[in-house]
Amino acid sequence: MSVAAEAVSNNAPPIAVEVDHVTKIYPGGVEALNDMTIHFPKGELTSLLGPSGCGKTTLLKIIAGLLEPTAGKVKVNGVDVTGPGKERAFVFQDFALMPWASVLRNAAFGLELQGVNKSERHAIAEKYIDVVGLKGYENLYPHELSGGMRQRVGLARALAVNAEVLLMDEPFSAVDEQTRRKFQEDILEVVDDEQKTFIFVTHSIEEAVYVSQSIALLLPRPSRVSEIIRPDIRRDISPDAIRRDPVYLDIVERIWQGLRTYVE
Repeated sequence: MSVAAEAVSNNAPPIAVEVDHVTKIYPGGVEALNDMTIHFPKGELTSLLGPSGCGKTTLLKIIAGLLEPTAGKVKVNGVDVTGPGKERAFVFQDFALMPWASVLRNAAFGLELQGVNKSERHAIAEKYIDVVGLKGYENLYPHELSGGMRQRVGLARALAVNAEVLLMDEPFSAVDEQTRRKFQEDILEVVDDEQKTFIFVTHSIEEAVYVSQSIALLLPRPSRVSEIIRPDIRRDISPDAIRRDPVYLDIVERIWQGLRTYVE
């Protein structure tokens, strides 16, 4: 194993999310997950990376409480997950915004569901609209925004509810490459500033290495964890320099070599 991609050590940070021996069998007998065990460090971004159909989104939805496991259990901060909870927030791939509502109302919607009064929820939403780079767009509607801007609204909504765990299902896949790279840079700032736990589904090896403190490599269905990698890449250089750095490129290539066998 490359010294640039060392396995998780005994000095790993505290655990926020525990997935213990989880199996998921869909109606018809399709087994998506098989006896999966994985723990997600508190305050870090962990990517779930693997071939299409390997159960990444299924695992994310089980952690979110949107799906029940067939066997096994999930805990968040030591408490069993039995359904959705305010300590978890989901950022969807397809934005999932209300088309009739402004940026401000969309960003504040989770707080509205929680019963937070209007002035307070708007103040919180405005803070996170600023954090994601949309200050000045509060009164626009989704159809007036680019795809990247709509996804920023989804992220602002997730951050506004102050969830401890943010679950992100390929959040950058629907935007162009330039916007995607800017998102990757921005999410690192958000992770650093917010100190929340992010679980991030992606198909992109380059993206996973760039944004992650930990990468969980998943094998094809029925999915199980092949390996946990902690990329040790430089963060004190420019984004473009990171992407050209031999250490970064070495980790990307190593992961590709490990996954290419499973690509159809």
